[in-house]
Amino acid sequence: MNTVLLVDYGSTYTKVVAVDTSSRKLLGCASAYTTIETDVQEGLATALNELEKQTGKIDFHKKLACSSAAGGLRMVASGLVPELTAKAASLAAMGAGAKIVGLYIYEMTEDDIEEIGEKSPDILLLTGGTDGGNKKCILHNAELLADAPGDFPIIVAGNRNTAREVMRKLANRRAYLCENVMPSIGALNIEPARQLIRDIFLERIIHAKGLHDEVQMPTPAAVLAATELLAKNVGELMAIDLGGATTDIYSISDGEPTAAKTIYKGLPEPYAKRTVEGDIGMRYSAQGVVEAAGLREISKLSEQCEDDALKKILHLSEHTEMLPKTNDEKLIDFALAAMAIETATIRHAGLLEEYYTSSGLSYVQTGKDLTGVQTILMTGGALINSDRQDELVKYALYSEKQPQSLRPKKANLLIDKEYILSAMGLLSGYDPTTALEIMESEL
Repeated sequence: MNTVLLVDYGSTYTKVVAVDTSSRKLLGCASAYTTIETDVQEGLATALNELEKQTGKIDFHKKLACSSAAGGLRMVASGLVPELTAKAASLAAMGAGAKIVGLYIYEMTEDDIEEIGEKSPDILLLTGGTDGGNKKCILHNAELLADAPGDFPIIVAGNRNTAREVMRKLANRRAYLCENVMPSIGALNIEPARQLIRDIFLERIIHAKGLHDEVQMPTPAAVLAATELLAKNVGELMAIDLGGATTDIYSISDGEPTAAKTIYKGLPEPYAKRTVEGDIGMRYSAQGVVEAAGLREISKLSEQCEDDALKKILHLSEHTEMLPKTNDEKLIDFALAAMAIETATIRHAGLLEEYYTSSGLSYVQTGKDLTGVQTILMTGGALINSDRQDELVKYALYSEKQPQSLRPKKANLLIDKEYILSAMGLLSGYDPTTALEIMESEL
């Protein structure tokens, strides 16, 4: 046997997965509460004890880990224009597995700098201007950031013609120079920034949070790697990870226009794209679902009056460990999950708008066209444990209520029933063949 231990230090639970790469089989899975308040190794030890009950004692040949503990990788991004460099910065950060806790456009103010200090990000990504383009904005922001409170590192990935001057302004900080995320109008170059973000995550942040050398990447980056690998087998796909605090959506698709007479507007989207909705979740962010979807819709789906539904949702947001037991609680969970999925997938997918011209009806597309995606993968406790998964997936599909949203028209459903997706993303960098075979058999 050639055994590998795969660990996900989550914000709430630490999950462990054992695989045998010789036989390309899953040996066992277990989880335990993440003990970030004391020592994360305590939670890991508990999870490993549970795993040993399934597998017996194993001397692992390899150990790999990812982490979203202590809030995961928290980033602030700054860019010149919302639709261009600011969006490129966000795509780079989210593709690296980060959660954007602040996005600033144009020239920052002293109030912005104070707010960034209060957010205490793990990394700040400073962008602005195409190569040879606008210089003023990024130089202004660098000057203010030089004296910003906090010890967060800064990645400079803007106009290359200002690179040396920006780095001089940030000489008293931990600053890293990277290629421009948008070297010319409409050109996306986010991979260098993504890789640097991950390197800093490994080098500094993981150690600061008490984790160890086996951590390879943030958990969302591992999930993205798993979906990219799976897409090589099943074709273009969308993945939905519904958590207690956030809802992450992944799409592996070129997303190019499929409708005739369609003009594409805005930056090209990456083939492997992740978005994270920090205001939408099943527990910590349950009230965000209500604000996004409306209490009337939640009430209708849960078959309860608005007052009763709201009371239950407020209770859930205050008792985040609570699992649904009664029928009313299960109905509330279903309503929250349905509206979280609908809201997050609409935000992730592209939009198609109609325009009438002298030559007839035409269309303008922004974002990805996912109408042809044939597979949807669902993970996250609320989705894995639901007994209404086939109903929930419909809320990720094209709807006549939102005809402009370019979501999948129909799709096969895969469920990550053993919660192995992040583990398979880790394994994909070590033994992609085994990772793919296990996903094919277990999802």
